[in-house]
Amino acid sequence: MAPDRFLGSVSRSGAKGVRVITYEAVESVARIVIDDPDRRNPLSNAEMRHLHTAIDRSAADPDVRVVVLTGAGTEAFSAGGDLAGGFIDEPLERHGERGALVGLLRAMMQNPKPIVARVNGIALGGGFGIAVAADITIAADHARMGTPEIGIGLWPMMISAVLVRTMPRKALLDMMLTGRVIDADEALAHGLVTRVVPRDELDEAVDAATAALIDRSPAALALGKRAFYAMQDLDIDSALDLLHLGLTAQAMTEDGVEGVAAFLDKRAPSWRGR
Repeated sequence: MAPDRFLGSVSRSGAKGVRVITYEAVESVARIVIDDPDRRNPLSNAEMRHLHTAIDRSAADPDVRVVVLTGAGTEAFSAGGDLAGGFIDEPLERHGERGALVGLLRAMMQNPKPIVARVNGIALGGGFGIAVAADITIAADHARMGTPEIGIGLWPMMISAVLVRTMPRKALLDMMLTGRVIDADEALAHGLVTRVVPRDELDEAVDAATAALIDRSPAALALGKRAFYAMQDLDIDSALDLLHLGLTAQAMTEDGVEGVAAFLDKRAPSWRGR
């Protein structure tokens, strides 16, 4: 079955563009692709809304266990905001539209399914923030990442909320102030990506990660992901209280009961996702 295609926004020339977000769900994996490789997969406000729609669709599909998010082609995950697509036009009038990235980042954190970013090349600006916002980020060794917005008189506003919770503050501020682009190994050292692999091993590494996630309890993954993001800004006492309740919630799930029983019986568990 051909993947579903969400039409993108108006191109630089004003003609209807071919940029799309594609969605395909096969064997428990939803694959979402930013598909404009000739322009390094930029994202307009409209396309970020389409991406948000695809993320929500994966969350609602009971057959989907894992989401893979990537860019088309071999050179770019996403070059960031599409400046030719009305990204900063009419600042006040289009303030609401510009919140598309905010909604997308929230949707990624709130999605109960694990999201794996397959970073197949450059990831800049908003594209960088989206890649880092994924739960697992696997990058090819030729990938380059950064926040070059300062070079055109802008600041990486919304993605700062994600990056400051992931990367050391001084290194992040240096990147934002200078617009410096870093390589995949430096991104790994800063905790921005989960692992770096040779370019020709990227798909194998992503497939291995998705297979491992599919093998886990959907209920445990959903409750665990929610608790992980909920506790990140709490004080230690509040975090411990939240996690205490979380363990009790997991003990009440059918998967929790099945997992313990399977361990004691020395057999493979049969997950039900509830």
